[in-house]
Amino acid sequence: MTGESARPQQRLGRIVERRPFGSGSVGRTGVYVVRDVDTGDDYTFMYADIVTEGFRTIRTGERVRFITDPERPGEATYIVRLDLPEVEAYYR
Repeated sequence: MTGESARPQQRLGRIVERRPFGSGSVGRTGVYVVRDVDTGDDYTFMYADIVTEGFRTIRTGERVRFITDPERPGEATYIVRLDLPEVEAYYR
């Protein structure tokens, strides 16, 4: 593909689901689903795609920024959390 449409696009979305599938070193890895706030399209991503310092933690309902790539339809990469919870509320 050539032209503007072939470039990765930055999007805004909300985490709508986590689907555990039992792999990873302790059997707790999962696939996450983010819904684009503008188009309503769903994209999946893995835990390793979360960009953060420290622990990679994300919860259903959080707002995120992410990248979509036309060469990888239906997948999101470079997930950045926009809603950082209060420490007390997060560890209840």
